[in-house]
Order: sequence, then structure tokens, then C-alpha cells
Amino acid sequence: MGEAASAVGSPEFPTRLQAALRLIAPFEMMNGFRYTPDRRALDLYNECDIVDRSIIVDQYLAGAYVLDPFYDAIYQDSAAPLIVMQEIAPDSFRQSEYYRVHYASTTIVDEIGFVLDLTGGHIGVLSISRVGATTMFGRREIEQFGDAADLVCALAARHWRISEGIASAPGETPTAHLSHPLLTTREREIVALILKGHSTISIGALLSLSPETVKVHRRHTYAKLKISSQGELFRLFLAQQAPQP
Repeated sequence: MGEAASAVGSPEFPTRLQAALRLIAPFEMMNGFRYTPDRRALDLYNECDIVDRSIIVDQYLAGAYVLDPFYDAIYQDSAAPLIVMQEIAPDSFRQSEYYRVHYASTTIVDEIGFVLDLTGGHIGVLSISRVGATTMFGRREIEQFGDAADLVCALAARHWRISEGIASAPGETPTAHLSHPLLTTREREIVALILKGHSTISIGALLSLSPETVKVHRRHTYAKLKISSQGELFRLFLAQQAPQP
């Protein structure tokens, strides 16, 4: 970690940080995104060639990021230096269209994120991921990454403030939205939770609704949108994020 600290602000920093973190536990990929005060997502560090960039970066920045459990986590508890996918993913995350269409395509098996305060309301998440035919992070490994989190976050935040800066022009990338003019506020809330991978029971608990009420809202939503499946709902969401001519 001392070698990483000495490289802050230089091109060698990410490589040295990865080497230090791999002394705690093995992982295949380190990458990161930055989120602006108006909740846009930008590239922070994505130089790894393990996964197709069009999937892990381009598709994510095009709008999939708003369905990412990490995206929700940093706004719900911005003080937490470490976020762990297996702890925060919705109960039906692996059955969601977001997982099937986007997340599974990245071949990420498990993911841990270090939350970076980039000042001015900008938040970075630097992720370490296990990819392909491997196992999830163990409890002891997660605890050890947690022990190092404050130091990792401090060094990484300092590095990316220096090397990248935090300024970004308005409209640099669009802000993705989970919305539709035909839907009520409650229906939009339910759509968002469905797409993020929450089950009917989980949605009911989060919104203080009975499971039957959630089902009624979902039926009304599908009828308004003239769709019949979560797959069609996800494709409609992606179509909303596509650039307009």
C-alpha cells in the first residue's frame, strides 16, 4: 500500500493499488465510475480488457447504471466506505432483466466497491470484481477489505482528484430516467423496483404495500404500457435511454 501511496497522481497508481489489494484476496478486475451531483454516470477508470468495454462501460453509461445496486447504495448511505454486492443486491436480483441482459453479460460473479469522495458532490465507486469461473468473496475476505477501506478510499480519491479532476460540462452525458408519462408516481416507483430486481414481497415491504396491491399496480402498469413481461418492460426502459435524433 505504501508503493500505491507513492504513485498517487501517476499512471502507475491503479496497478500498484491492485497489487496491494490482491495481497488481501484474489480478484480479476478493478474498474470505476464517477457519479455527478445531478446523478449522471461517467467513466472513472476502465482500462481492463477482461470484459468487452461495450458491455461493462458503454451499456452501463447509456442508462443501465440507474438499475445498479451500487448506484442506489451510494445515495442511501454515502458515508459507507465499502459496499458489497452480495449484501445489498435485491432479493430477486439474479432473476431480473437487468441481471440477465446486462450484469450477467459482464461475467462478474461478485463485486466489492470502495466509495470515493471526489468533493463537490461527486462520488466515485472503485470496484474489485471476481469474473468468470470463480467463487464469491468470503466473509473473512470482505472483513479484511473493510479494514483497508478507509486507506484505499483516501488514496484513490486523492489520485482521481489529481489525475482526472472533477469538473464536467453540463450535458456531457445524459441523466438516465425511470419514468413514463402514462404512469403515476407510485407506478413509476414500482417499475423501478421491478427492474432493479425486487420481488413482489420486497416491493411491498419497501413501499408499505400489501403484495396484492403491488400486483394490482403492476397489472395496471403493464396494461398502460401495452406489455406483458418484465423483458418488455426492460426493453422499453432501454429504448427511453437511447439518444434521440
